[in-house]
Amino acid sequence: MKKVYGSAKEALDGLLEDGMLIAAGGFGLCGIPELLIDAIVESGVKDLTVASNNAGVDGFGLGKLLETRQIRKMMSSYVGENAEFMRQYLSGELELEFNPQGTLAERMRAGGAGIPGFYTKTGVGTVIAEGKDHKDFNGETYIMEEGIFADISIVKAWKADATGNAVFRKTARNFNPPAAMCGKICIMEVEEIVPTGSLDPDCIHLPGVYVHRVIQGEHEKRIEQRTTRPRPAA
Repeated sequence: MKKVYGSAKEALDGLLEDGMLIAAGGFGLCGIPELLIDAIVESGVKDLTVASNNAGVDGFGLGKLLETRQIRKMMSSYVGENAEFMRQYLSGELELEFNPQGTLAERMRAGGAGIPGFYTKTGVGTVIAEGKDHKDFNGETYIMEEGIFADISIVKAWKADATGNAVFRKTARNFNPPAAMCGKICIMEVEEIVPTGSLDPDCIHLPGVYVHRVIQGEHEKRIEQRTTRPRPAA
């Protein structure tokens, strides 16, 4: 089964349609599938629901899809650092389903494991719990959250082999593996495709069974918040 494709556009061919649910990996601007996002922008597909920790920043990452009005709804944990996101939400142009970060990650992981729902204490007594099933376990109240089953997943890894076995670096490992797992089809962009069999099995973070299409590319790797201190006086 061929998994390696020549470009993001080629890897997405035949998969995109209006109104679909996309799970996107990344945390802030770390480990985001920027090449696949650019290809989705170019495709013109619209009315998308995107499940992602955040929505990039203005003019980069998922922020590009917001600017082109291709996203109808975001399922997110964090909406800071993106003025267009805030403007669209406050003006009623964008639907937003808030999720605590751990809950969002577990909803993705649960979908990938075929689990339709689970109970958690996170969000009990807040607006997050409104309209959800409540259940007591050992005297504690829990709310039910549903697993996320996305039409496609778009993720970014550091290294992968031709079968899709992948390694993520540091913070990029937060949301990329669960996002990859919950998609019916997972498309992964990587910095380097290595020979099959060259990765230490104990160091593989995502088995290739979850990955259907792989591309290699060059990435911009922006710094979301650059913080420096003055150079010490000579």
